[in-house]
Amino acid sequence: MVHCPECAVEIDLDEDEVEEGEILNCPECEAELEVVQIHPVHLNVISEDDDDDDEDDDEDDEEEEAETESDDGDVQDEVVDEEEEEE
Repeated sequence: MVHCPECAVEIDLDEDEVEEGEILNCPECEAELEVVQIHPVHLNVISEDDDDDDEDDDEDDEEEEAETESDDGDVQDEVVDEEEEEE
C-alpha cells in the first residue's frame, strides 16, 4: 500500500503494474504524482508551483538581460537628457 505524499490517502498500487516515471493522479486530492521508485513504490508530487517558478525564473532572466543591455550607456544618455530638460 502506498500513501499520497500530498494528502496521505492510501493508494492501492501493485509494483508490477506501474513503471518508474509514470504519472498518476491521486483519487482523493487529484494531485499529480510521479512514480520515482518501484521496489518499493515511492511517489513524488509534481507541483504546479514548480512549473510557475520556472516560468518566473525565465521572466527574471529576460529582465536581467534587458538591464544588462541598457548598461552600455543608454541609461546614462537618458539621465543626461533629463538634466538638459531641467536647465
